[in-house]
Amino acid sequence: MSIPLYQAKAEFFRMLGHPVRIRVLELLQDGPTPVRDLLTAIEVEPAGLSQQLAVLRRSGIVTSTRQGSTVVYELAGGDVADLMKAARRILTEMLTGRNELLAELREAEVVAR
Repeated sequence: MSIPLYQAKAEFFRMLGHPVRIRVLELLQDGPTPVRDLLTAIEVEPAGLSQQLAVLRRSGIVTSTRQGSTVVYELAGGDVADLMKAARRILTEMLTGRNELLAELREAEVVAR
């Protein structure tokens, strides 16, 4: 029995719901990256990064290749990069709205004095 599309989407977003996974996806937007470079950029324990990379790999949104003793990760497709860019735009809009509200509240406070 197949699961409803909305449930599959919820599971997909839950899979993205970890800061290390999001940071990995951001870094991989620049192209294939060796694990050692991901470790340097993220500053997380190797075991922790390995665990999060495994989740991303199992989900199919990143792929890995071995080049000698180095493992290199990359995004499985351009849609993931588009999703990360869309998330950045949405977050920027949300925070901009909050800044505008904060400015209005501060302005009202000054007038009330």
